[in-house]
Amino acid sequence: MRLLWKYLDKVRWLRKRSAIPLLGVLVTCLLFLNLVIEDGYVLEEDKRQQRETSIHQLNSERYVHTFRDISNFSGTINVTYRYLAGSPLPRKKYLTIGLSSVKRKRGNYLMETIKSIFDQSSYEELKEMVVVVHLADFDLAWCESLVQDISRKFAHHIIAGRLLVIHAPEEYYPSLDGLKRNYNDPEDRVRFRSKQNVDYAFLLNFCTNLSDFYMMLEDDVRCAKNFLTAMKKVVTSREGSYWVTLEFSKLGYIGKLYHSKDLPRLAHFLLMFYQEMPCDWLLIHFRGLLAQKDVIRFKPSLFQHIGYYSSYKGSENKLKDDDFEEDSFDIPDNPPASLQTNINVFEKYDATKAYSNVDEYFWGKAPSTGDFFVIVFDKSVKISKIKIVTGSDDRQNDILRHGAMEVGEKLVGTKRGKQCASYITLGEFKNGNIEVHDVDRKIGFDIACIRIVVTASQKEWLIIRSVSVWTTQPSSQ
Repeated sequence: MRLLWKYLDKVRWLRKRSAIPLLGVLVTCLLFLNLVIEDGYVLEEDKRQQRETSIHQLNSERYVHTFRDISNFSGTINVTYRYLAGSPLPRKKYLTIGLSSVKRKRGNYLMETIKSIFDQSSYEELKEMVVVVHLADFDLAWCESLVQDISRKFAHHIIAGRLLVIHAPEEYYPSLDGLKRNYNDPEDRVRFRSKQNVDYAFLLNFCTNLSDFYMMLEDDVRCAKNFLTAMKKVVTSREGSYWVTLEFSKLGYIGKLYHSKDLPRLAHFLLMFYQEMPCDWLLIHFRGLLAQKDVIRFKPSLFQHIGYYSSYKGSENKLKDDDFEEDSFDIPDNPPASLQTNINVFEKYDATKAYSNVDEYFWGKAPSTGDFFVIVFDKSVKISKIKIVTGSDDRQNDILRHGAMEVGEKLVGTKRGKQCASYITLGEFKNGNIEVHDVDRKIGFDIACIRIVVTASQKEWLIIRSVSVWTTQPSSQ
């Protein structure tokens, strides 16, 4: 450990040249500490001072207790919250939606955001969620005034345990004076974004044990109809695959989904590097540390930014998510499955990419007659609709020119893994696409496989942009 601290001290001079390389070094060291030291420990006074200097440069003695907690990233941060409205229910929900809000110089969209969450959700969806609002402004009079408005307008949701309003007292915050001015940001901008990181950290910390999943929103968004059901379909389709963050909007800190078990580590991470960079940049580093290299973002987006004035100085902010769709939202179910093909795959465009709702695709070299692309479900399912799209906007020639879609039953083991014993043809591709409705009425069995068969060779390569499956109900097995 002493060698590690000496190494940190040796690279301190690099901070003047670049903040990002320093952050990489610090993050690597922290990850090493977290892996090696599971039970936590209290640093000696001289080591603690060195760590504060090389990592954080905190000037506030009231924040010393947090460094003792940070060595164990799996534990929650010791903060005593004020409950302004509502209280947690004993039963865990499926989803917590977290919002952090401060007083704005111009405009206030929090009430509209809360209203959209509830109005766009069915009664069944509401039973599976809890909304937590962190009023993070140090102006307590403003907090009290706003919580009165919230309590009047959303009283029945508060009583039902679906809405909580909290406040983390100012004494738990680190110093917001004398912060490092990375990226040549003005002092007030650095203060704003640094405090925002801590606001989010305390919100995440509070929400750790409320649900299975956590969704971060900003306080100026509009939601798509039945967004929770759409999100659950996506989560179900990702079962068996590793992910840290699923993104349902391409803007800021809107529509970012996490496993609740990761919230303590994320809260500690934001708190440790609160003055280094904005929160959305820190999230990229956090995701990478937990070994999710690529962004996993779904389209269409479930949330839209509606704020016209920013919470920072009331400046104009006209950002919009052009992938947002409020109505007619129809995300496929895509039950868990394995995918197989004998078409030569190009680089990393493997078969699984065609079966996810992420904006990516399968790309293979020119297919020949008899080549196949097969989806084998983990369990046989009743299917209402199947839609397969080939080609892409920028490669419109890479479509399946001659092909058929088949569905199969009765899984059997083979050298290549599970396969269906028999298939029947459900339809042929036209202009590279196929869409079949009322499949369950046309087929007299639960479907175990979907197979795309190339019926004539082609010189063009093949992009399978998406394989979308809508189910009715799973069969009993």
